Amino acid sequence: MAQSVKISDEVMKIVRRESELQSRSVAGQITYWLRIGRVIERSGHFDHARLSAALTGELETRDLGEEEKDVWLDAFVGKMGQPAPSEEAFFEKRRRLGQGVGLDDSGKLVYEHEPAAA
Repeated sequence: MAQSVKISDEVMKIVRRESELQSRSVAGQITYWLRIGRVIERSGHFDHARLSAALTGELETRDLGEEEKDVWLDAFVGKMGQPAPSEEAFFEKRRRLGQGVGLDDSGKLVYEHEPAAA
């Protein structure tokens, strides 16, 4: 039975591009990468526990093999693209207080709701 999952627009863009290059359907490309990832996690060359330990800071990345470093880097970049719960809480508090929540392209402070003019 087919199931739906949410995948970010950025990931879908990569999947679509690669599926065209490889002459696969989008579902076929995702399935292909899923199988590869599973094999990598279970292979003797990639120790998933070591990669997880490196991602949590329990193992130095210099202790990883070259192939492990490549996989670690991909996972690290993915994690860095997501806000941590503490970051979400920090900005939620700023929103509630009417404080700035970021910068626009010109470096000006952005508010969730623009403050009323004095």
